[in-house]
Amino acid sequence: MFAKPVPGLTTAAAEGDVVVLLIGMRINHFWAVHHWWPVLIAMPRMLRELQKDKSRGLLGHVMLTASPRTYYVVQYWESKEKLYSYAHSPDMSHHKAWAIINRKERAGKIRQHVGRWHEAYVVPEGSYESIYADMPAFGLAAAYGVLPVEKRGRRAQDRFRYRSAGAVEEAG
Repeated sequence: MFAKPVPGLTTAAAEGDVVVLLIGMRINHFWAVHHWWPVLIAMPRMLRELQKDKSRGLLGHVMLTASPRTYYVVQYWESKEKLYSYAHSPDMSHHKAWAIINRKERAGKIRQHVGRWHEAYVVPEGSYESIYADMPAFGLAAAYGVLPVEKRGRRAQDRFRYRSAGAVEEAG
């Protein structure tokens, strides 16, 4: 099922700080399927687990392919505390997957066959902006909701200066 586009210009309804996690993998040796396949299937399992329990803090995500070798997910979180809590919870899939990967890595079994990476960002309020033209809710807007662009300002600099109190700061 495809989402219908929202007509016109919209922006994300995010307020306050935004927490973004980029996480992914790179297949270094296609022939080493037994090394990279468990890493590849771990992420959808974690995302399903997080979608079942919204209190964990994942607001939304986008799965992307950068190349036939490289896959990643952009995730939007309620807070860095909830992100870290999930990552360190022994009863959650992430903790279990990393324990297995670390064990294999220490034994030299996955080294150089599959690359793994993540980058986490806390973007302060007033330091992000978004605009979507005739798009379904996507990315930040899918995570936080959609607003008509006029609610935040038609110019990017106005959207950057937006504060959740509803006022646009004066430049100067």
